[in-house]
Amino acid sequence: MQQRNADRTRTRILAAATEEFAARGIAGARVQRIAEVAGCNKAMLYAYFGSKDGLFDAVFTVFVEAYLEEVGFDVMDLPAYAGRVFDYFEEHPEHLRLSVWYRLERPEGQPLDAILAVNRSRLDDLVRAQRRRAVPGQFAAVSLLSLIQAIATSWSSMNPEYGTGVPSRALRRRAVVEAVEKILS
Repeated sequence: MQQRNADRTRTRILAAATEEFAARGIAGARVQRIAEVAGCNKAMLYAYFGSKDGLFDAVFTVFVEAYLEEVGFDVMDLPAYAGRVFDYFEEHPEHLRLSVWYRLERPEGQPLDAILAVNRSRLDDLVRAQRRRAVPGQFAAVSLLSLIQAIATSWSSMNPEYGTGVPSRALRRRAVVEAVEKILS
């Protein structure tokens, strides 16, 4: 019984922290607000995660794991991968904001193992596919992956002034997939 309560408390803290970090970033997030939303006290939050940075790392790791599980990566179908990235961040805009905050506030920070591992794996897959000529080699693997991810998330970072000029979700997704197809041709 005690363990289930601990798991529930940890889950509530992570949910509240995801909301807070996505809205305000690491520097702007307040541990007191997270504790209040989670229905616990700050001491419990520190007991579970050690610090605000430790809590952000836990939140970001949970996001990365969910992203990897849902999006996957198939080096042999990069346009479909781009479409899945687009879909994921359309459905989870708070996760895209977490990713932006991570890049803004931790440019020189200690890299997270989950990010290092997935990047290494995807880049290795791309390099092998390029060596087999299954994926065009006009871009280095790191450039290609960066371009695909930028294209897939480009609509999420559009200026609001585009307003009614922004096409429907289906048309935006199609544009993402077609743009990646063109890069690979």
